[in-house]
This record gives sequence, structure tokens and C-alpha cells, in this order.
Amino acid sequence: MPIGSDVSLGKDVRILQPELVNLYGCSIAAETRIGAFVEIQKRASIGSNATIMAGVTIGEAALIGAGAVVTTDVADYAIVAGVPARVIGDVRERRRQIQKSRLDYA
Repeated sequence: MPIGSDVSLGKDVRILQPELVNLYGCSIAAETRIGAFVEIQKRASIGSNATIMAGVTIGEAALIGAGAVVTTDVADYAIVAGVPARVIGDVRERRRQIQKSRLDYA
């Protein structure tokens, strides 16, 4: 099960599959469980209490909301939340909005 570098997993994240694997270069909170057949690309971030079902791929720099239940693949840079998880935004667009708002206040 590949897990990319700079992945962040919140507390009590569950990735459902029985076989555990080694994770390198990832920030993992307490009570997080990772199993096989899930792929998490680099710089992805998964909020606390999220559940990732077996066979799902989380794209590069994707953001999974706290408590989300992810049942299908998540595209690169997608922001998903809910039960079941649905796309609610794009990380790149949100980043542009934040940068613009900072310039407006400068």
C-alpha cells in the first residue's frame, strides 16, 4: 500500500483493511489505523475521525474533512467532506482565495 510523503492523518482516522503497513515521512495522530489496498498520494491531509474504505485512492494534496466517509477515489487537490464524502472544493482555488484576501488587507 503506497502512502506518499508529507501525508497528514488526524486522530482516529480509519482506513479499512486488516493488514497493517509501515509508513515513512507521514504525520499520524493517535488511534489511527491504516490498512492495505488504499493509496494516499503525497501531501494529502485526512481529518480526524475520517473513514477511508478499502480500495480507495486519495489524490495528491487532497483534503479530507473530519468525520468524512470516503467510499470512492478522491481526485488530486479535491476537498471532500460528508457521509458519504462529496467534492466541495479545490485546494488550489481555496489557496488563491486566501492569498487574494491577504492582499486585500495588506
